[in-house]
Amino acid sequence: MDLGATRVSYLVICLVALIASALSFLSGFGLGTLLLPAFALFFPVEHAVALTAVVHFLNSLFKLALVGRCADRGVVLRFGLPAIGAALLGAWLLVRLAVIDPVYAYRAFDRDVTVTPVKLVVGAVLFLFALIELLPRFRDVSFVSRYMPIGGFLSGFFGGLSGMQGALRAAFLSRAGLTKEAFIGSSVVIACLVDFSRLGVYASSLRGAHGLNYGLLAAAVVAAFTGAVIGNYQLKKLTMPVIQRLVAVMLILVAAGLISGLI
Repeated sequence: MDLGATRVSYLVICLVALIASALSFLSGFGLGTLLLPAFALFFPVEHAVALTAVVHFLNSLFKLALVGRCADRGVVLRFGLPAIGAALLGAWLLVRLAVIDPVYAYRAFDRDVTVTPVKLVVGAVLFLFALIELLPRFRDVSFVSRYMPIGGFLSGFFGGLSGMQGALRAAFLSRAGLTKEAFIGSSVVIACLVDFSRLGVYASSLRGAHGLNYGLLAAAVVAAFTGAVIGNYQLKKLTMPVIQRLVAVMLILVAAGLISGLI
């Protein structure tokens, strides 16, 4: 896959970053869920996860300046500390999977298609989270606060492996008895901890992307910052069912593309 950025990649990735950042400000998740598939259209999946993590981390730092003071220290410690270790584990597994030989290969649309273990695993995780978004019985699941360390571990692990950390984090924190401000602030702090941890592991993958366009990455960060400002001052609703369904459909399509090797 060509790693050079095109006008289409700039448009798609920056637009997705802006909208997803705005929508995720109050819900506590969404930026990584939307941005990963956008990056995966133009970059190898392991690079897409790493690039999404960079944008997510910098955007979380920006949000931290806006709402970090509202975070609940106890929640951050109980949820965030297990998440850090699990994020390292998940990121390590992603990097290991990325260097394993393809599982199978075939020819489609006049080109050779290969399916690697990293595509299979990330595709399966995306499909799982798509089901969570589509089915109300899973989307509305939440957990009592005593399971918070378990939630931190699961959220961190899947965050490191695929970037999908926010939905699980929101499900656990929603039952922690937090105010809206504390929920948002705590989510942002924990996201920063997870992103910082996994980026250290992803660094080798990013260094190997010789054709990486850092202009595209910078543009995505600026778009996400802009979305965060819009979300902070304009958005009032916590959930948007139509957007959630669109996200789920996109995740399913990207998951199918990864598992089949077409992406």
